[in-house]
Amino acid sequence: MDDHGILKGYNSPELVNSLLASLEVAVERPQRFMEVCGTHTMAIFETGLRSRLVDMGITLLSGPGCPVCVTDQFHIDLAIHIASDPKVIFCTFGDMLRVPGTEGSLTDARAKGAQVEVVYSPMDALELARKTPQRRVVFLAIGFETTAPAVAWTLRKARMEGVINFQVFCVHKTIPGPMRMLAKNPDLNIDGFLCPGHVSVIIGEKAFIPVAFAGAPCAIAGFEAVDILRGVLSLVNQCNDGEARVDNTYGRVVTRQGNVNAQKIVDEVLSPATVAWRGLGTIPESGLELSDEYWEHDVRRLYTRFEPPPPNRQLQDCRCGEVLIGKITPPQCRYFGKTCNPDSPFGPCMVSQEGSCHAYYRYHVTGSGVGI
Repeated sequence: MDDHGILKGYNSPELVNSLLASLEVAVERPQRFMEVCGTHTMAIFETGLRSRLVDMGITLLSGPGCPVCVTDQFHIDLAIHIASDPKVIFCTFGDMLRVPGTEGSLTDARAKGAQVEVVYSPMDALELARKTPQRRVVFLAIGFETTAPAVAWTLRKARMEGVINFQVFCVHKTIPGPMRMLAKNPDLNIDGFLCPGHVSVIIGEKAFIPVAFAGAPCAIAGFEAVDILRGVLSLVNQCNDGEARVDNTYGRVVTRQGNVNAQKIVDEVLSPATVAWRGLGTIPESGLELSDEYWEHDVRRLYTRFEPPPPNRQLQDCRCGEVLIGKITPPQCRYFGKTCNPDSPFGPCMVSQEGSCHAYYRYHVTGSGVGI
């Protein structure tokens, strides 16, 4: 049963209003909290909570919680380069198709003849590799800790079956590292983090303890209006008390240790890696790569000499990187909602439905929020 089935009546107007009243009393000074989950970003807009909280002095910033958005430009360009190889069938989730590289997108590569297939899971790509042994089938593994176990499990299955034409372009990233970096940046004035619910199911409460040690209050929250409000109230109370700890307000789903079985398979197949993030730069051990045991399934070993083209003007003007660290909000970009919109995006934050720019455009410009 999903959350909506479990929580029938959970989001009653009375409970929501009670939490809003508690927040109004608790807030002692203006505060800036960052959510680092694209689903939170959408839920906050859909419920109308962002504007309600602003009136109390609480600013919610959308951080690096969209895996499409934080993928570094070099990796976008390399993905397009790999997809353009006539020996390759390139498999990706649909939200990566229109992300601009410095010279086009995967959609443009497909229009030029590249075989780019949209899949719904890495297992779809493995099945395609079984059916076409004469071609190299490359799966673009993108996402945070939530999706990494499925990729690891599929790689283990491919290795056991000897499907050597199944390869992975792994650009997985892990969330706690950039959160620590953002917490330590005095220029951003982030007072605390609303920790991602889905990621927390996998990695557990304990993974965010280093973020709290860096001085940033943390609250793990679900995606209902009540969940989000309870998480924000926890952050306000921690700030008032001068504390920084990890509060789990999503205890019906998230445990302290997380999903140990999922963690084990990731540790078996993937290894921590130093990777570049859009907007944040290179962060040690904030990504995942294939372990040495799975080297023959790692497509990057075949493209070690790739040199990306120089960035074009459009991408230089894109301010997605500043949006992802909370330095600006999307409307502060001069292109937002004008030359940059979902039909003609400058960068990934407008392409992805979990991107901050897309959410601001959908709910601020088009006014499609449902409110609470």
